[in-house]
Amino acid sequence: MADRFFSYDEAEEMLPRVEQMLRAIQDSRQAAMDAEEFISQARTKVMMSGGMIPDHAALSRHKSEKDKSLASLEAGLKKFQESGVLLKDLDTGLVDFPCLVEDHEVYLCWKIGEPRIGFWHDIEEGFAGRKPVDAKLLENIRRQRPN
Repeated sequence: MADRFFSYDEAEEMLPRVEQMLRAIQDSRQAAMDAEEFISQARTKVMMSGGMIPDHAALSRHKSEKDKSLASLEAGLKKFQESGVLLKDLDTGLVDFPCLVEDHEVYLCWKIGEPRIGFWHDIEEGFAGRKPVDAKLLENIRRQRPN
């Protein structure tokens, strides 16, 4: 069971902040991957050429960038986890908001690019089981008291 439950309205209000956190995490991860790619290519060049002298300043910059990006990624993931929102797929920006419907835990499902939370699913179903949010679901959610 989730540590925190969201009402539909509360989850909707959080979308701009959630999207901002997701994009920052994605950017940090991409920067770390880019820096690692540069370092890896430099290693390959040294091995392939049989001992060329690498650009130590560039390698140092990229190593520093990678370390900084990984620290930012870790901090972003921790902050995201503390929000109570569940990160399901970083690549697509897929998240779930734990929610109670008639004392049954479900997930309000959203991903970057969607204008609002338009889907939900049972916790066992996942993305493939997404169903549209309808008036009946909203009425049941609004009767609950999120923590």
